[in-house]
Amino acid sequence: MSAGDFTDMSGSGDVDAEGVSDVRDTKDTASAGDTGSATDARALHAWISGHRADLLADLSEYVSLETPSNDRALLDAGLAWLDGYLAERLGAPAATRRIDGGPYGDIRVNDYPGRGTAPILLLAHYDTVWPAGTLAAWPFAVEGDRASGPGVFDMKAGLVQLVWALRALDAAGLPRPPLRLLLNGDEEIGSPASRPLIEEAAGDAAAALVFEASVDGALKTERKGVGIFRLEFTGVEAHAGLEPAKGASAIDELARAVRLLHDLTDLDAGTTVNVGVVSGGTGSNVVAGAARAEVDVRVASQGEAARVDAALAALRPHDPRASIEITGGWNRPVMERSEGTARLFGQARDVAARLGLDLGERSVGGASDGNFAAALGLPVLDGLGAVGAGAHARHEHISMDGMVERAALTAALLHTLAF
Repeated sequence: MSAGDFTDMSGSGDVDAEGVSDVRDTKDTASAGDTGSATDARALHAWISGHRADLLADLSEYVSLETPSNDRALLDAGLAWLDGYLAERLGAPAATRRIDGGPYGDIRVNDYPGRGTAPILLLAHYDTVWPAGTLAAWPFAVEGDRASGPGVFDMKAGLVQLVWALRALDAAGLPRPPLRLLLNGDEEIGSPASRPLIEEAAGDAAAALVFEASVDGALKTERKGVGIFRLEFTGVEAHAGLEPAKGASAIDELARAVRLLHDLTDLDAGTTVNVGVVSGGTGSNVVAGAARAEVDVRVASQGEAARVDAALAALRPHDPRASIEITGGWNRPVMERSEGTARLFGQARDVAARLGLDLGERSVGGASDGNFAAALGLPVLDGLGAVGAGAHARHEHISMDGMVERAALTAALLHTLAF
C-alpha cells in the first residue's frame, strides 16, 4: 500500500491545538470515537502491514549491532547507527542533543514537531544485557512469525515499531502531538547517567510512553520501586577457641540483620526484601571481623518504601563493639497507577479495540525508566514495545505479527493524543 492510499483519511476537522497538553486532565474516553476513527486505525495497520518486510529488515540490522551496557565503544557505534537510522526514516528532528554518558552510553534527545504545545516523552533504551560476542553463537534469526536474537525483545523491536508508527502517520497525513524521543544506553544497569536527563526531559511533557516489551501483550501501568542496598558489618577478630569472649562476630551481626530484613517482606502490600549475597570471615576458627550483605528491595507504594527506609535506619548491632554501615539506595522510584495513567490506558484500550485487539494491563515487579517519569506525576504507559517473551534469556524472541499490531496501536494512540 502506498502513501497515496491514505488520501483524505484524516477528515478530523478543526481541533483544539492545546489539547495534547491536557492529557493529565482529560476524561476517560472509553466511548469517544471522535478523536480517531476505527477506519483510521485499520488503515494505519494495513499500511504498516504492507511494510512488514521493511520492519523486519530494520530489526535485523539493529539486533545485529551488539550494544552491551558495559562496552562504551560498542554503545557509541550503536548510537551512531541509530542517529543515521532515525534521520533516514524520520528526517531531521526540530532539535537534538547528545549528552555525554561518561563511562556509560551517551544519551540522545530528539524533538519532533507536532500539533499542540506539551510534548509526549518517548523512552527507549538501546543497551542490552548481552555481552560482546553473543551474536557469534546466537545471530538474529526468523522462523515463521518468530524473530529471535540478543536484545530483540528487550527492547530493540520497540524502537523499530515506534519509527514505523510515525512513518505511518506521516504517510497518512494524520496529526500527532509534539514528540520528545530519549535514547539511553545505561537502562539495564539502572540508568545512572541518564536518570537526570530523563527527569529533565519529562519536565514539560504531557505524558510518557515507554517502548519496553509487553507482558503477554499487556501494557504495564504499575511497576514496583527498586532499592539496592549493601550492608557492611564490622566486628572484632579473636581466636574462636582460645579467646572467644574477646571477639565480636560480624557474621553474627549479619545473621541477625538478615532475619530482621526478611521479616520486612509483606506480600499483601507488594513488598519483598531479599538478601541475595552474603560473605564474611577469614576462617572457621576466627571470630569474624567483617561481613557483607547485598539486599534487593521491591515495593509497590511510596509508603512501603518509607517503611523499609525506617527499618534500615533503625538497624543497630547486637554487640556494642560491632558496627553496621548501610550504603546504596532506591534505584527506581515506584511507578504507581495514577488517575492520569488510568485515563491514558483507557485511550489506548479504545484504540486497540478499533484494531480488534483486547488490550490488557499489568502490574509488574521489574522497573524501567518509566518509573522516573511517573514519580514526577506524568501519566505513563509502559510495555508498548514487542509482543514476545524471554527477556534476558536465551529464548528471547518476538512476534512479527505483534510488531505490526503494536506499531499500528502506537500510531493510532499518538494520533488520538494530538486532539
